Amino acid sequence: MSPWRYELALLLRSRMAAAGLALLVALAVASLASGLQRIDSQRQAIERIAPLQQQDLAAVVAAHGDSTDAGHAAYYTFHPTWNPPSALAFAAIGMRDVAPYVLRVRALGLEAQIHDGDAFNPELALAGRFDYAFLLTFLLPLFVVVLVHDLRSAETESGRERMLRSLPGSMERLYLRRCAVRGLALLACVALPFVGFALHQQVPLSLVAAVVAAVAAYLLFWIVLALLVARLGWSSTANAASLATLWVAIALVLPTLSHVAIERTIRVDQGAEIARAQREQVNRAWDIPREDTMARFYARHPEWSDSAPLGDGFHYKWYLAFHQNGDESVAGMAAAYRDGVERRSAAAARLGWLLPPVGMQALLTRWAETDMQAHLAYQDRIRAYHAALRRFYYGYLFRDRPFTGDDYARAPKFDPEHVARPAR
Repeated sequence: MSPWRYELALLLRSRMAAAGLALLVALAVASLASGLQRIDSQRQAIERIAPLQQQDLAAVVAAHGDSTDAGHAAYYTFHPTWNPPSALAFAAIGMRDVAPYVLRVRALGLEAQIHDGDAFNPELALAGRFDYAFLLTFLLPLFVVVLVHDLRSAETESGRERMLRSLPGSMERLYLRRCAVRGLALLACVALPFVGFALHQQVPLSLVAAVVAAVAAYLLFWIVLALLVARLGWSSTANAASLATLWVAIALVLPTLSHVAIERTIRVDQGAEIARAQREQVNRAWDIPREDTMARFYARHPEWSDSAPLGDGFHYKWYLAFHQNGDESVAGMAAAYRDGVERRSAAAARLGWLLPPVGMQALLTRWAETDMQAHLAYQDRIRAYHAALRRFYYGYLFRDRPFTGDDYARAPKFDPEHVARPAR
């Protein structure tokens, strides 16, 4: 029997080790299944958008289709947007569990609509969902502690080390081989279930390989840490206690303290503040002369300035104009909010170079397109689509073109990958 096969047989002969590996496989499968169930439910919700939108649009046309005023359509019609999950999203849910992935918008003020839907539970964001990224980041190191903490101390405490030293071959080579067998066993327990789920979800092979390589590197960090502690010559109990303390510090305490420091250093107002300020500007527009509202709007959008003057009655082009004025009045706040969020995200990414658990989470969510950058990219697509909606309705309102029931279907359709353009 080769030394490698012997070490594997010795590992599996231990009931605790065998039970630990079996438990790790079960947890890996459970985490992957949990993530996939969550992502499948989101995919199903997105698939229901089209038929529900047709029903909603039919109700709006039935109620307001006899009106020739495009303002009615702009006010009453909701237009869906959605952020489809990537193939790898099941492995790292990330922001998809706390931020909206479906948002229905109207051609009114956008900032309030975006930031109303952008509220999420900070407790969920802190704890995270039990997915594959959670298993790797927080639970896998504990299995390393269990299997590697007494790699050498157990032989010393049992008195077998003297006998082993009398055998031909280097003791260091023996311990390294034993450690490699345990590490490969742990890697197989978490990597093989992932590969199976990833192939089922049609994740690109290059991305599957990259994730497995990242898992191997993360596993190697904890194994090297355990070997460094073992070289101190302490007892098995002291080794386990020391490694558990390091796990608490590296995986829990230091990331939490670092994120608190980032939040206090990089101040970011809540999105609700932007929504409130935008609403205040919109409500204020009812109390100021309509000519002032239109002059402000035309100054920023001269392409519509040749529109016919407002009459004495209510006109939706004035209503939509002061909604856009409200958005533009908080543009500075929105830009500062975006800049602060991006700087926080960049600081957290840099933190990953110092704290491997943070880096592992950041890497997986980036590859799965479930991080803050992916959420901000979704907001960018919403903004581009909303601008297309405004242009569509403004073409009727500011040119006094009648809006018929057939025109509802000509409104721009949201494309989750590209900027929406008005249908022809």
